[in-house]
Amino acid sequence: MSDEKKREKGITFFKKLTAGQERQAKSVRAAIPEKFTQYTMEHLFGDVWQGEEIPLELRSLITCTILVALNREAEQRIHFPGARNLGVTREQLEAMIIHAAHYAGWPVAASAFRVLAEVWPVEEA
Repeated sequence: MSDEKKREKGITFFKKLTAGQERQAKSVRAAIPEKFTQYTMEHLFGDVWQGEEIPLELRSLITCTILVALNREAEQRIHFPGARNLGVTREQLEAMIIHAAHYAGWPVAASAFRVLAEVWPVEEA
């Protein structure tokens, strides 16, 4: 597949992932050099995320798990709502954070729960 096709697929997927959070997504993209954004759309979202070996919901949960373990709050703010858009439930995210706490640490999990409460309040679950 050409880079242009991958970029188109990546942009389409990124819009699905960030639906409902367009302002935040635009802010993130504005802070990143265009060349990096291009690579991200082509390679990450246009190729890696498109693999058929792992369903999107599971791929999203894996991504969120990595972001929790690495304590990447800014990316959690994009990917937690994105997981919701892809069919991951709040209960699954909570269970993942609890599981990750035992391997990545309690402070990391507490931080992730604060981000989750911010971007996906319990009353919306």
